[in-house]
Amino acid sequence: MHDSLRDTGEWLRSVVAGHANYFAVPGNMHRVGQFYCGAIKHWLHAIRRRSQKGRTAWPWERFRRLVEGTIPRPRTVHPFPNARFAARLEARAV
Repeated sequence: MHDSLRDTGEWLRSVVAGHANYFAVPGNMHRVGQFYCGAIKHWLHAIRRRSQKGRTAWPWERFRRLVEGTIPRPRTVHPFPNARFAARLEARAV
């Protein structure tokens, strides 16, 4: 809570990216998106608790600009299993 926004943003980016690198497979993107949104909401809550002004100090628009510059949106990292296994079989045939 007391770290700078830059340090916390870099740490949170690594957490979200690590989660996405492991779980971002086709068919699971809904859950990866939920994790992303939950992490963002918890970060906003922690930022708002740092000030006595609450919502007026950190409205969603200001926070959205911070998030867009810090944490990338999750995307599918791994292909469908049949594409992955077909590529492996083609490599063995050559």
